[in-house]
Amino acid sequence: MLQLQQKLNDATSGTGWENGLTNKGKRIDWKRCIYLEAAELVDSYPWKHWKNINAEPDYENIKIEVVDIWHFVMSEALRVYKTENRGHIEDLAEKIVQLPEFRYFSTENKKNNLDIYEQIERIEKLIKVLFTGGDIMDLLNAFLKMSADLNIHENELYGLYIGKNILNQFRQDHGYKEGKYIKQWNGVEDNVVMQELMYKHTDISPEELYRLLEENYPD
Repeated sequence: MLQLQQKLNDATSGTGWENGLTNKGKRIDWKRCIYLEAAELVDSYPWKHWKNINAEPDYENIKIEVVDIWHFVMSEALRVYKTENRGHIEDLAEKIVQLPEFRYFSTENKKNNLDIYEQIERIEKLIKVLFTGGDIMDLLNAFLKMSADLNIHENELYGLYIGKNILNQFRQDHGYKEGKYIKQWNGVEDNVVMQELMYKHTDISPEELYRLLEENYPD
């Protein structure tokens, strides 16, 4: 996933994005990306006491928001490792699997029954770590715990990441940066289309997923 994220960032923002600017001179702030996506994740829960008080959490969107946060957490980690000369992608990957929360994150049969407010608190803990100015490994560890606490473990996150990574490539290839991309496909958001294609076609390859997105993209 780190290798795919590096490739996506290179393609989207140009090589050297780790220094804080895209090849178009646009400033990059991964931490801002993380807390704004975390806010969207919180909004996937019916937390508002004055609105839709009996609604259920949007668990499919929760998965998408978690994987979006993962994109940005990995990007920040890649940036730190490059600019601080900590090592290569393989070194970063090795450090991640040694983190205290990785075993919990990688154990699929550990399911939580947290209520929605407890789940929201787990998200807010990630935001707190983001703003305390700790090491990047603290942020990575906090993400692994949050993801597992929301019952999104390693294998599911990996599958979701592959799907969203391909969708992000597809978006870029179809004018996302220029504002030409169509995000609603016949009334359905492209994230939902991507998920439905992955559920329908198990063990789908990245190349096949891209082809199916091409087939379903509205003219």
